[in-house]
Amino acid sequence: MADDVRVAIRTDADVVTARQEARAMASELGFTSTDLTLLATAISEVARNVTTYAGEGEVELRVVHERGRDGIEVVCRDEGPGIANVELAMQDGYTTGNGLGLGLPGTRRLVDEFELQTASGQGTRIRLVKWSRT
Repeated sequence: MADDVRVAIRTDADVVTARQEARAMASELGFTSTDLTLLATAISEVARNVTTYAGEGEVELRVVHERGRDGIEVVCRDEGPGIANVELAMQDGYTTGNGLGLGLPGTRRLVDEFELQTASGQGTRIRLVKWSRT
C-alpha cells in the first residue's frame, strides 16, 4: 500500500478514483466500514466541488500516524475562483449547486479534522483528517 497518493481531479471518474484510493488505504489501516463510508463521502463532496467550481484540481491522500493512532489525511486543492463568502458556505442548508447536499459544514462533521483556506481568484485548499477508531 502506498502511503501517499495523488489523484488529478478533472471529471466525476477522478472523484471515484480518489474515493477508491482512500478506501483502500483506510481499509489497510483497519477503519470500520462506517468510517470508510464517512471518509469516501467527505472526499466526494470536496472533490465534486473542484469539478463544479474550479474545473480541475488535485486530491492528495496520505497515511498519517500521531499519538499512537493511524489516519488518512486528505488535501484537496484547486486554483479556481475561491469561495467568496466562507461564513455563508459553512452554514447548514447553503447550496449553490447540485452536490450531495452536505456542503462544507456536512463534510466537516464527517471527519475528525477540517481546515479550509481560500482566496478570491486564487483557489481553495481543504484539509481533512479521519482517524481510525481501532
